[in-house]
Amino acid sequence: MNLSEHLSKEILAQYGVAIPTGRLATSPEEAEARCREIEATKYVVKAQIGAGGRGLSGGVKFAATPSAVRTEAARMIGKRLVTEQTGSAGEMVNSVYVEEAIEIAASYYLSLAFDQHDGQPVLLCSAKGGVEFEQAAQMDPDIVSHLTLPSDGTFDEEAVGAFLEKSGIPANSRDGVIAIAKGAAKAFFANDATLVEINPLAVRKDGSAVAVDAKISLDGNALFRHPEYEDLASDGQLDELERIAQDNDINFVRMSGNIGVVVNGAGLGLATNDMIVDAGGSPANFMDIRTTTTSLQIAKGIGMLLQDDSVRVVLVNVHGGGMTACDTVAEGFAIAYSRAKRKPPVVVRLAGTNAVWALEMLKNRRLEFEAFDEMGEAVERAVEIARTGRV
Repeated sequence: MNLSEHLSKEILAQYGVAIPTGRLATSPEEAEARCREIEATKYVVKAQIGAGGRGLSGGVKFAATPSAVRTEAARMIGKRLVTEQTGSAGEMVNSVYVEEAIEIAASYYLSLAFDQHDGQPVLLCSAKGGVEFEQAAQMDPDIVSHLTLPSDGTFDEEAVGAFLEKSGIPANSRDGVIAIAKGAAKAFFANDATLVEINPLAVRKDGSAVAVDAKISLDGNALFRHPEYEDLASDGQLDELERIAQDNDINFVRMSGNIGVVVNGAGLGLATNDMIVDAGGSPANFMDIRTTTTSLQIAKGIGMLLQDDSVRVVLVNVHGGGMTACDTVAEGFAIAYSRAKRKPPVVVRLAGTNAVWALEMLKNRRLEFEAFDEMGEAVERAVEIARTGRV
């Protein structure tokens, strides 16, 4: 679950991370009124969406007066903001965050995440932060250094200080960056976050550091440990389809491709999407049917795919086992197709518990589909249909 900037900063502030003074507003008039509560000579108006890349897409604007704040807010609120991370559809801006503009002497990048290879928490840092950081990092990954952290959340200031020095953070900035890193690490571990990102991490002329922009992603599977975050979806940061999926025990992320993917298990879902890309195709979504999901809930999830005009074919790749049997998924699929007006071609690969019965169920429901025993064959066929349109 990706949190908007103002919520991310609110959490970080609870752990001692310095942030600029800011206010949230849902209308241009409120933005003007709220900025008058901030003691500043210059303001920043920021569109509140879940995706990054706002600064290069008109989602971050400076304003010298409250009336200018109102003008900039009016240009954002109620509009869709398209960035490199949103896809062509963009994200609706329902609110803006107005805060004091910071005089920046130096800006850096700092984040905490998990290493995808060994699952260990890591601290990432770069001496080249700012709005163009991601482009710079893509061109030269070596500008980002990483330090593996103890999984128990222990923070060794001496080790972090040596790491920052190696990363190119100058001595006059180091104490301020360490303070930010320490608070960010506390927030990361205490809230079961998968990402805490601060960019830019700004250092003023006096050496004090402040998180000018921040983003936190929470592990949705750990939310049962954090009842205080149950209402965060109402903040508007979840895509409508993702909210429907969440309500039906399905992990779902919309993507920009044309192959709808139905999978049980996060690992199988990632592998399936990777195979689609390797075969020259493009997945329209990531879907993970949880072990507790019922056939009716599965039908809801599949129904979302069938309403998406960009989906040219649906690939079902299910390995039945544990609490999710193949026939449960097949029943949900049949229900969804019986209700749908739009019925794109279906490619199926079923294995494991009740796979044979599931295929029979789909046949008995008179659902037209192509079945394959091997994942690779099913993926290649789905990619072919998406590419050529021929069934």
